[in-house]
Amino acid sequence: MASQFLLLACLAITASIALASDPSSLQDFCVADLSTSVPVNGHVCKDPKLVVADDFFFSGLHLAGNTSNPAGSRVTPANVAQIPGLNTLGISLVRIDYAPWGINAPHTHPRATEVLTVLEGSLQVGFVTSNPENRLITKVLQKGDVFVFPVGLVHFQHNVGNVNAVAIAALSSQNPGAITIANAVFGSKPAISADVLAKAFQVDKDTIYDFQSKF
Repeated sequence: MASQFLLLACLAITASIALASDPSSLQDFCVADLSTSVPVNGHVCKDPKLVVADDFFFSGLHLAGNTSNPAGSRVTPANVAQIPGLNTLGISLVRIDYAPWGINAPHTHPRATEVLTVLEGSLQVGFVTSNPENRLITKVLQKGDVFVFPVGLVHFQHNVGNVNAVAIAALSSQNPGAITIANAVFGSKPAISADVLAKAFQVDKDTIYDFQSKF
C-alpha cells in the first residue's frame, strides 16, 4: 500500500510540473503602472479606479519609420511600454518599415512567437532551426502574405524590391524582447574575448576587432 501511495504521489508531482504554466488572469485587466520602480515579473497593476481609455490606446502605426540607417529598416513597437493596458495580456504589435533592399537583421525574440503580415512590397523572410540541423526555412512574401517565426529561433526579413516595404507583426508577449545576433556577439559590453570569437567564427583576431569596431 505504501509503495502504491508513493507511486501515485510521484505521478501527481510529475503531472503538476508538466502542466505548469502562467496562470490565467484573475481580473479583467492589470494596466501597468509605469511610474513605479518596484521590481516584479512584468509591471505592477495600476489602481483600476484610475484606469482610463488611453491606457489601452496607441496612435502611430500609420506613420512610416525612418529607415535611414545601415540596416535600412525601422521597427515601431506597440508593446506594454507604449500601451500599459497590455500588461499580463501576452500580446503586442510592431510595424516594420524597410527601405529598398533593406533588412531586419537576424535576431531572436526570447519570449514570443511572431506572426508577420506584409502590407506593402516583397519580403524574403526566413528562420533557422536549432542545432544540429541549423536548417534555413525561407520564402518570398508578397502583399497580404503571412509568415510565422517560432519563439526563440533566429529569423530575418529582407526587402527584395526596389520600393519601400511595410509589415505588421503580432507577438505572443507583452514584452517579447529582441536579441540582434550581430549586436549581441560583436557589440556586447564588455566585449566578448576576441580569442573566443576568432575560434568560434574560425577567422583571425584582426577580423574580429574590425567587426567589433562597427558595433
